[in-house]
Amino acid sequence: MVEPAERPSAAGQRLSAPDSFGISTLEPGHRPPAQSPPGRQVSIRVQMLDDTQEVFQISQRSPGKALFDLVCVHLNVVEGDYFGLEYQDHRKMMVWLDLLKPTLKQLRRPKNTILRFVVKFFPPDHTQLLEELTRYLFALQIKRDLACGHLICNDTSAALMVSHIIQSEIGDFDETQSWQHLLHNKYLPDQDAIRDKITDCHRKHVGQTPAESDYQLLEIARRLEMYGVRLHPAKDREGTKLSLAVAHIGVLVFQGYTKINAFNWSKVRKLSFKRKRFLIKLRADPAQSAHHDTLEFAMASRDCCKIFWKICVEYHAFFRLFEEPKPKPKPILFTRGSSFRFSGRTQKQIIDYVKDTELKKVPFERKHSKILSNSGMAPQSSSFRTHVPKESAMSVQPSDQPDSSRLGPRGECNGSEDPPGATSNTNGFHDEPTAPKSDPTQSKQNHNGGGSASDRQFLNPESPGSEDSPLASPLVVVNGNGSVNGPLVVNVEGQSPEARHLAPLTSPLLTDAGCIRNEDEEEARRKKFPTDKAYFIAKELLTTERTFLNDLQVITQSFQSVAGKDEGLPDSVKNLIASSYDPIHTFHQGFLKEVEQRLAQWEGRSNAHIKGDYQRIGDILLKNIQGLRQLTVHLQKHSECLVELERACRSSRKVEAVCRDFEQQRVCYLPLNIFLLRPLHRLLHYKLILERLCKHYPPTHEDFRDSRAGLADISEMVLQLQGAMMKMENFQKLLELKKDLTGIENLAIPGREFIRLGCLSKLSGKGLQQRMFFLFSDSLVYTSRGMTPSNQFKVHGQMPLYGMTIRESEEEWGVPHSFTLFGQRQSLVVAASCASEMERWVEDIRMAIDLAEQSSSPTSDLLSTSPTDNKLSEDGGLEVESEDELCGSRSSLERQGHRGNTTVHVCWHRNTSVSMVDFSVAVENQLSGNLLRKFKNSNGWQKLWVVFTNFSLFFYKSHQDEYPLASLPLLGYSVTVPAESENIHKDYVFKLHFKSHVYYFRSESEYTFERWMEVIRSATCSASRPLLSSRKDY
Repeated sequence: MVEPAERPSAAGQRLSAPDSFGISTLEPGHRPPAQSPPGRQVSIRVQMLDDTQEVFQISQRSPGKALFDLVCVHLNVVEGDYFGLEYQDHRKMMVWLDLLKPTLKQLRRPKNTILRFVVKFFPPDHTQLLEELTRYLFALQIKRDLACGHLICNDTSAALMVSHIIQSEIGDFDETQSWQHLLHNKYLPDQDAIRDKITDCHRKHVGQTPAESDYQLLEIARRLEMYGVRLHPAKDREGTKLSLAVAHIGVLVFQGYTKINAFNWSKVRKLSFKRKRFLIKLRADPAQSAHHDTLEFAMASRDCCKIFWKICVEYHAFFRLFEEPKPKPKPILFTRGSSFRFSGRTQKQIIDYVKDTELKKVPFERKHSKILSNSGMAPQSSSFRTHVPKESAMSVQPSDQPDSSRLGPRGECNGSEDPPGATSNTNGFHDEPTAPKSDPTQSKQNHNGGGSASDRQFLNPESPGSEDSPLASPLVVVNGNGSVNGPLVVNVEGQSPEARHLAPLTSPLLTDAGCIRNEDEEEARRKKFPTDKAYFIAKELLTTERTFLNDLQVITQSFQSVAGKDEGLPDSVKNLIASSYDPIHTFHQGFLKEVEQRLAQWEGRSNAHIKGDYQRIGDILLKNIQGLRQLTVHLQKHSECLVELERACRSSRKVEAVCRDFEQQRVCYLPLNIFLLRPLHRLLHYKLILERLCKHYPPTHEDFRDSRAGLADISEMVLQLQGAMMKMENFQKLLELKKDLTGIENLAIPGREFIRLGCLSKLSGKGLQQRMFFLFSDSLVYTSRGMTPSNQFKVHGQMPLYGMTIRESEEEWGVPHSFTLFGQRQSLVVAASCASEMERWVEDIRMAIDLAEQSSSPTSDLLSTSPTDNKLSEDGGLEVESEDELCGSRSSLERQGHRGNTTVHVCWHRNTSVSMVDFSVAVENQLSGNLLRKFKNSNGWQKLWVVFTNFSLFFYKSHQDEYPLASLPLLGYSVTVPAESENIHKDYVFKLHFKSHVYYFRSESEYTFERWMEVIRSATCSASRPLLSSRKDY
């Protein structure tokens, strides 16, 4: 690195810029001697950050650096390399002036072009800006970004920042003056909505100088996720609309205004672009695989790719290199890649120069400030200099910084692998570890004058095919939730060999190798959002509404598309389904948009002009429930759709095959009939959400009245449809069980009700035999798992309930938890797995016997032939399937045997039971949202979109996915809070475990933690749930 003493002593000479002007300490109004190349002079207009415009004379042949240095000299700014000149080119795109190219070759019409002097490089910490003038210019940039709506934040942060701006402009609070100042100046797009908040904040800044106000403004701004971010529209490989940005830490990925991923410079091997494709090549992780990952994004044009690539090159050089990179030698014959490079001083050079040079403090004018300010030293300026270590400017990073990962000191940058102790960062990429301070001279030698070869090599675009080419390694893209996304391996654990051919890479989403979000960032992000319980109730409405809309699309899009191509399904059934579900789907699309907009406003992520209080949800629920009442006629037809579709399946094997084949598709992750009943189930969810809101709000709350009115309306709708809903739930369950059983007929007949299914051991001459029992309102059926390809259960026998008696017989037979069933023609001795399981069976059987005694209808024979003919030999071979085949996240959608992972099979493997009451409670307790998941022996947390329904957790990459990647049946699992010995030192974590299978899940708040615990317990702890008193009324 060139030492300051070696530089020429001419005034204004800039470090690493031998042929340009530079920073001058001339008095205001004086100009340095002209050193521009000879030639005709051209006038160029430049707009400053305080909105003034200046005209500069440059030579026709002078490079962009000459113009930029003239601007810096005019402003007397020492740390000018943080800034840049941007303009709109002939393609109507905003581009940065290239300092190495002639200015007039870049500006086609210089007379009509206005260049803007703006901040180009945003450091992670404003204390790295050592001059007060520099901080003032940064404050002007923040002021402009707020006014333009580029710096997105919540109202509290916006009001606080504006109050500091006003304090620097007009001084201490005066009610009349402050109010008039706000009326005549526009600082925010929606300023009127938070004017009172601004004035309240301004009252607290009494005695604060303009320099102190700048400092506080930058302190708030640097913590915002959108601080210094310029979004470049792009799409991932799946077509999801995203935005790319670059920051000091690396390349960022945004969805809307939310950061969903970050690729740290330490993990990026090369950036390049090819036509419209922007490529990020990551360094290989030795712990995972030997090949390199390549991320691909599609941008609007090649020009867009090149513009973004250039700013990435400059950001990398500015924040990562010790010196300005040397120019490449010109090739003799052929050119390869781009010759573009960063020009100017790096951040380390700026800090070293300012620290080592005794600069004269030149006063400057604050254009918008009405306070007399003869600025010299900044507030606490003596401490600012001591905060910047001599060895590396990158080490300046306060411990409480929430919005950016730390950029540690740089040692050797060969990038071959991470040293021990590297900290985990987004998506399994790692920040560089904090290293001991080293001698700057040694660091310079290690870097060979400006970074390692890998740091220089990864910036070449459009390189010909090689081992580093995108064609040489599997491509992975970033999806809408910020996770590395490629062809995915579906199984989380116990992956079958047949499934492994799906992808050359194992997705970090479904293994313990990748960490989706840095934990400190996640914690800071969580703290920035509202903490009111009503907000989390509203967010639950949003997340479950997204899942519900996806379920509706299974019927309105996927199934109707399949049914439309089949001529076997009667047109009457097609038209009935379309006319009943399409209006519901259209209505809920609009409802979801309203909820999303309200949550965005609540979180402070909206640019809309907001009038009035928006931190409520009852008004939207009331409005849409009233609209939903107009669709009651369509909801009443849903039971008819279920009946007519079943009738069509019975009358035509072709239609039955169409429905069966559709259920094999991954998008149909539940039985088709369940999707048909989803709109009716959703009414129950609205009712429960409104009940929680009314319970949370005090009667004086402004949202209480709307919530109570909405609850009254939805309760009336539920009461009106409840009878049909209960009948259809029972009918749907009988149809589902019919598919699981073989050797049975006439199962779904009027008057028959399903009560319980589960696993019991039947005592015979050869000992206890595992059997699956099905209890209905008129009979008890026992089966065993068959050897059929569809894994159906073969019926062994049937016992009518009429005249049956039951007696506990543990002492008689010496079998724990056993009881005897005495029928008219036979008796059975059965044993449960535990005392609570036996208690549930005995209670339900006695209740069913009472129902049979009260029923006047005769018992129908369920079996296709006599019980004797259907009875299997007790020593008959049964298919043995280990628990590992079912446990974990084995997805039923990927199995060849479609019926292999239904509730019946889960009960068989887990040796448990489930009742119709459990199914009804599960319908009410559906939940969805983002969770962080951790395996027992892994270190990282993985962010997944999780849906709880039908006694299972279904895992997605994001809520936009059409089908789940994996599932985890919860029957038999226990849900607890981790013990201290498990070293899970995080808040809101719950633990799921069954035998040796252990999973940890982490939620975002206390409310969501309690909700997830509540709904999962409803699927795993049926013993603690009382039986419904209304069951006899089914």
